[in-house]
Amino acid sequence: MTFKAAFVGLGAMGAPMAGHLKSKGLLHAVANRTQAKADALARELGVVAPPLEQLAAQCEVIALCVTADADVLATIDTMLPHLKRGAVVVDHSTVAPDTAKRAAARLATAGVDFLDAPVSGGVEGAKNGKLSVMVGGDAAVLERARPVLEAYALRVTHLGDVGAGQATKAVNQVLVAGIAQAVCEGLALGEALGLEAERLLPTLGAGAAGSWFLEKRGATMLRDEFSVGFKLALLHKDLGIVKRIAEGAGTDRTVIEKSLADYAELMSQGYGDDDISALIRLKRKR
Repeated sequence: MTFKAAFVGLGAMGAPMAGHLKSKGLLHAVANRTQAKADALARELGVVAPPLEQLAAQCEVIALCVTADADVLATIDTMLPHLKRGAVVVDHSTVAPDTAKRAAARLATAGVDFLDAPVSGGVEGAKNGKLSVMVGGDAAVLERARPVLEAYALRVTHLGDVGAGQATKAVNQVLVAGIAQAVCEGLALGEALGLEAERLLPTLGAGAAGSWFLEKRGATMLRDEFSVGFKLALLHKDLGIVKRIAEGAGTDRTVIEKSLADYAELMSQGYGDDDISALIRLKRKR
């Protein structure tokens, strides 16, 4: 299968994902809200960075990784009159399931297919091409777009109709938030008790307390290094979406509410761009 693919949204996740597409010979174009960033990556990768309208007309598969629900819909509205019939738009952003369904409905009017395909694995997963992709949409459409997703994914899972990918990402974000709460609180206790990180972390990691978050963030948070990974302001945004989903489902929201409050406090202190492991700041003895 040969086709031209594009990537829209070149942040900490999007830029390396676009790089993997280039390495597979699929990337034709990139775009970003800031044109200078798109131009710089296009030069680095040897592709083009045209306006969205031209990008839409040139490519058969277009992947998005933008910040908010409104950004997804605005990007689609800009591209819509120019997209080829039979093209596929793949959205890797984290948005509400209803937003995914609205995007799919708008694209369907032009004969364009849509997959909601949020990702998990953090910046490391994006850089290493080992993301987990949660896909909602038609299974046949996924097969057409699969070479794009597999360029940067360790696992691609079809979970159901449009919206199922975002529903799965909502569950994922509850787990991420809860694990962060537990690991940060536990390591703050270990620190207060004078336990040495060099012995504590591998011991915890070898037992039932082991987790990706402990392995990847335990040492850095104890060194007060919060510059890598997932910005806490973005998790706060995601949890706002998750809270509305959980309210509709009628399930418990203890972890969601606690994490929303904690990350809001950190944002008010100016730490919004820190990794989510900066939560340990609130867990330490005041």
